[in-house]
Amino acid sequence: MKLLGISTRVPSFGEVTAASIAALGLWIVACGLLYRAGFSPSRFDAGVLLVLIEWSCVSLRLGIRPHLGARHLALHVAGCALVMAAFHAACEAFV
Repeated sequence: MKLLGISTRVPSFGEVTAASIAALGLWIVACGLLYRAGFSPSRFDAGVLLVLIEWSCVSLRLGIRPHLGARHLALHVAGCALVMAAFHAACEAFV
């Protein structure tokens, strides 16, 4: 499949699982560093951070690499915006 002229691929279940585990580890480290620096992120902020890190890890498995140019970066930012909007809508619906 092509998006904005970028050939994407469908990752296997194992690749998505590995990306999710990596995202969880990065999220734990990021939250720990924020806490250690004196910031206390709210549940919403921590959730947004988790969702964005997850998208970043999975998008690399899809073949979206922001360091490869403007089209890759635009697609990554659009994905981030879509994921954040979905997360915000879910939080509003269940609060």
